[in-house]
Amino acid sequence: MPLVAHSNLPTFDRLREEGETIIDDAAATHQDIRELHIGLLNMMPDAALTATERQFFRLVGESNQIAQFYMHPFTLPQLPRSPKVAAHIQRYYEPFEQIKQQGLDALIITGANVSQANLQNELFWQPLIEVIDWAYENVPSTICSCLATHAVMQFRYQQTRTRLPEKKWGVFPHRVVDRHHPLVIGVNTLFDVPHSRFNQITRAQFESAGLQVLVESDTAGVHLAVSEDKFRLIFFQGHPEYDMISLLKEYKREVARFIKQELEEYPAFPSHYFNLQTQAIFDEYRLKVLTGDKKLPEFPEKLAINYLNNTWHDTAEAVINNWIGKVYQVTNNDRRKLFMSEVDPRNPLGL
Repeated sequence: MPLVAHSNLPTFDRLREEGETIIDDAAATHQDIRELHIGLLNMMPDAALTATERQFFRLVGESNQIAQFYMHPFTLPQLPRSPKVAAHIQRYYEPFEQIKQQGLDALIITGANVSQANLQNELFWQPLIEVIDWAYENVPSTICSCLATHAVMQFRYQQTRTRLPEKKWGVFPHRVVDRHHPLVIGVNTLFDVPHSRFNQITRAQFESAGLQVLVESDTAGVHLAVSEDKFRLIFFQGHPEYDMISLLKEYKREVARFIKQELEEYPAFPSHYFNLQTQAIFDEYRLKVLTGDKKLPEFPEKLAINYLNNTWHDTAEAVINNWIGKVYQVTNNDRRKLFMSEVDPRNPLGL
């Protein structure tokens, strides 16, 4: 069902151009269809902020649930921003205080760039805790993506992420390990997921915290896990929202950092992402960089795009559709029952 363009956020126009169904707010008010209000706490850095908007908006909008989706983007003022991005946020994003007053049916929290070894030293630490604590008591379900998963696991479950020997990035095969949970009903039992991270929470840590692992990879570790009540907190370690070109753009940024001498070593390829033709294109460019070619050509991303494949989006769409379906079910019921004392706190939704 459609996303409702209830603001002038440019992401709505971009999604229209891509063929997504977007209706304006005036048209939505004339339709007798259930509204769902979904928050997006966007903590991504400037270069990825608007792309992340589109990625998560798109996944929600592709749900086949009978609802109109109102997306409510917000961020944390403690995150450093360029003047241009700060202006975008000021114009199109909502203050958290307004979010709290109006309420949400569901919430998505993105990853973020970090500069400290200990997440507790990040400027966003306390504000993020405030959002999570509020959501835990007031929002039926919250998805935590990548860094958000690591932060919540640390401050709510006392499980601290561990550093990997090298960056884990690329597209990795995964399998469903619990086929009966509503989030993975009808989902392919084997599918790919993109990852991009230096740290991990292990299966043992999730299980030690009393959480349930639903999807994992032999090479990339746990991707999807859920809180002890099976629904209130949902944890992604991968990036199912990624576009086909997201890892390409990230590789391009890493190469640029090497050229600026911000990295000591030339970046390795993302795993299982570039085919042999693409690797040959980028190997030729790498040779020119390393030999100090004074007439370095433009980064050859346009030559590589036609060789890329998206092997994860349909499964990501299916999982989000299942999530939205359960949110829809919960919000159609009497919400007071969700938090009544006679409800089993380990499974308040009866899943």
